[in-house]
Amino acid sequence: MSLRRWLAMALLGLVAPAVPAALLDFSDDERARILSHGPWPPAPARDPGNAQSGRPAAIALGRALFFEPRLSAGGNLACASCHVPHRGFTDGRPRALGRSQPGGAADTPLDRHTPTLLNAAQQRWWGWDGAFDSLWAQALQPLLHPQEMGADPARLAGLLRSDAQLACRWRHAHGAVPTDTTPDPPTVLVPLAKALGAYVATLQSRRTAFDDFRDALVRGDRVAAARYPLAAQRGLRIFIGRGNCSTCHAGPLFSNGEFGDIGALFFSRPGVVDPGRHRGIAALLANRHNLLGPEADRPPAGADDPALKTRHVLAQHRNFGEFKVPSLRHVAQTAPYFHDGQKATLADVVDHYDTLSPDRLHADGEQILKPLQLRGSERADLLAFLHSLDGGATAASLQPPAPCR
Repeated sequence: MSLRRWLAMALLGLVAPAVPAALLDFSDDERARILSHGPWPPAPARDPGNAQSGRPAAIALGRALFFEPRLSAGGNLACASCHVPHRGFTDGRPRALGRSQPGGAADTPLDRHTPTLLNAAQQRWWGWDGAFDSLWAQALQPLLHPQEMGADPARLAGLLRSDAQLACRWRHAHGAVPTDTTPDPPTVLVPLAKALGAYVATLQSRRTAFDDFRDALVRGDRVAAARYPLAAQRGLRIFIGRGNCSTCHAGPLFSNGEFGDIGALFFSRPGVVDPGRHRGIAALLANRHNLLGPEADRPPAGADDPALKTRHVLAQHRNFGEFKVPSLRHVAQTAPYFHDGQKATLADVVDHYDTLSPDRLHADGEQILKPLQLRGSERADLLAFLHSLDGGATAASLQPPAPCR
């Protein structure tokens, strides 16, 4: 279009003026709450009680083990079978599938949804009920459970000896390959789990549109901040304000790392109750692989003791029916939702909180939740904000290791 023609059309009002990006007038208190959700990415976190965490050789071994189906009894189920990288390290199912027969196909729904592993190292407890206080201890659960991988320790030792690449990676990470052929070689399970923990600790999500907005506010860059969609800004205002969402979904991770009762159904099957955090604490304290046990690596002199949280945790009646507060980063990519996958979409989750009846809250702690009672476009605004937290996995999280030599 020529300049003369454009000017003529502009005079006639036929050319739409450019619509300037908009920025809500957030109060000082709102800005402080927004800024509390960053910065991102955080400093790398280590798997507690795991001296291998952060070591490249252990991470490379853990990555190889994570994708290795021969760890399972049937040779057909790997960690990555349920924690699928292109699905945000989840499986997309309401509940994880387990085996009805040892070594058979994964064909039977278990009681809980498969959580994402992205940013897992930033958490304090692991599992929907917090039954584990480290990533490596949590890794032992699916490895050994007969309905999951059902691994046999002696067979694992044989695999490490017979596979040249695994043997090479093991030597770099742990030294000599196990030669013990007893039914439960102590030199296999824990080092293997710690390598898996070291790898999972590296899985991290990328920056998001929200992070760019938040950092623009820090710099005082109104032009950059105004690029954040107006609907997401309105949804953010609900999230940090009257929605009270950030009380539990706090900090850069959008999770306080603890547990809450959100009025979700707590029957895992007809007539079978899932006690949630209450049973998780009992399982944690009974687990010989917890941070108080002899296989947990002690921190260096002068460093914080990660076992303090385990030493002082105490089950209370209010913990019944509480489940992990998940991170909301990349949340749109990890459907379905809740501890048992009972909500199929993010819209269903928002509807749950919108119409929540306080009478459904079965814990006896402080009542934080109230129905949102969203009006007009507020539901769409809140969803727009949640979608702005999508970042996906970093390239480093998915990078395959070079062949071992």
